[in-house]
Amino acid sequence: MAQNQVVVVTGGGRGIGRAICQRFAADGAQVMAAARNAVELEDTQREITQSGGRCHVHPTDVCVPDEIHALIEATAGRFGRIDVLVNCAGIAPQALIEELEPSLFNTIRCVNVDAVYFTCRRVWPVMKAQKSGVIVNISSIASIDAFPGFAAYGAAKAWVNAWTKALAEEGRGCGIRVFSVAPGAVETRMLRDAFPDFPDNQTLQPTDVANVVHCLAQQGCRYATGQTVFVRRQGD
Repeated sequence: MAQNQVVVVTGGGRGIGRAICQRFAADGAQVMAAARNAVELEDTQREITQSGGRCHVHPTDVCVPDEIHALIEATAGRFGRIDVLVNCAGIAPQALIEELEPSLFNTIRCVNVDAVYFTCRRVWPVMKAQKSGVIVNISSIASIDAFPGFAAYGAAKAWVNAWTKALAEEGRGCGIRVFSVAPGAVETRMLRDAFPDFPDNQTLQPTDVANVVHCLAQQGCRYATGQTVFVRRQGD
């Protein structure tokens, strides 16, 4: 059970990240939600507390390593441990190669790759000291399904899958488990910004992804470390 687990979720202001915060909080976890948008974080916190859960917020720009450091320090300092880290912050702007300016490429890399590296590296000594911990990195079906305009995004998520597998091997000797969850199309603002006409009957709900993340963080999945779990609608 997630009861009394301390869970850090980046990208916790909306969409999949908010659903993950809600899922852990519903099971009794202490949730630290992080995102750039303080208003969205407050909405996450309000929804959880109104449902009887425990949610704390920490505005964080995951592209700034010092802010990631502050997030992990604040959480570990407050609760004395971090049981679960979920790297959910992500961006997926659509741009064909001719339109993919270096500045946009760097932003895609920063949010989807660099931030995962920095959060994992910063939380690792905390989890290693307590001899336990779970890291779940949110990937995407785009990591294996090439799609025009998403070359940079798909490549970034393929990196996440490889990073997850290698990091899981490093964590075996110190009680740290690492997973990726790679959803198909999820009913979020990020999806609708790119594909406003995507068929409703082909999308997952954020809660579908949140339930998988929550399951992986439990003891029942302790022997499955290193896996990338693909989540998609039947027939997708």
